[in-house]
Amino acid sequence: MQNIPRIYLNETLDAGKTVPVDKDVVHYLRRVMRRNDCLVFNSGNEYTGTLSGDDKFIIVGEKTPHVDSSNNLTLCFAPIKKMEELLNMATQMGVAFFQPVVTQRTVAHHVNWTRMNKIIIEASEQSNRNSVPKILPPIKFDELDLDNLIVADERFAHNKNVDDFSLGADRIFIGPEGGFSDSEFEKMDGAGVQYLSLGKTILRAEVAAVVAITKVLNK
Repeated sequence: MQNIPRIYLNETLDAGKTVPVDKDVVHYLRRVMRRNDCLVFNSGNEYTGTLSGDDKFIIVGEKTPHVDSSNNLTLCFAPIKKMEELLNMATQMGVAFFQPVVTQRTVAHHVNWTRMNKIIIEASEQSNRNSVPKILPPIKFDELDLDNLIVADERFAHNKNVDDFSLGADRIFIGPEGGFSDSEFEKMDGAGVQYLSLGKTILRAEVAAVVAITKVLNK
C-alpha cells in the first residue's frame, strides 16, 4: 500500500463519510497518479479513500492499521530564510508543534504562514504521518516559557554530551542564523535551560533542527 497516494483531509474522518475535495486533489489523483483510490488521514488516523465518479468528493473507506509516526516534540525556532527546508525536514522527523520565536537576531520577519502550512501538509503526506503538525502563533523571545526547554547551544555545548539533559523535556529551541544574543543567553542561563551539543562545528539552522531532534528522540 506504500505506493498509494496519501491525502490529508481537514475533516473529522469516519468510514463511509463523503468529503468534498478541491481541484488540486482531483488533478493529482486523476492526472498525475492516474488512479481514483488513495489513503486519507487526519488526527492520527488513516483510512482508505476513493474519488467519486463526479470528481467532487472522496468517499472514506475502512480505517487502516497504520500507526501514526508522529511524536510529542515542539520545535521552537527563530524564523529563518530557508524556512521551507526547516519545516519540511522537522515534519518528516515527526514534530507535533512548531513555535516561531522572534529573537534579537531574527532576520525573516515577513513569513507567508499559509505557504508554510502547505509545506508541512505535503511533508506529512510524503512521510507517512497520520497527522499534520500545528504552527503556533509567533511570539517574542521574552514571551517564551524557558522551563523544561532544550536549547541547541553553539557557544560551548560541544563540551557537553547528550546525557546532559533530562528525558522530561519535550521542547527544543533552535536559534537564528546569527545565533542567540548575549542577553538572550544570559536569560536562558539564569532560567536553567538544558543545553544540547550539536558537535564542534556551527550548523545551519535547518540542519541544526534535524540533528537536535534526532539526538532527543534517540536519548
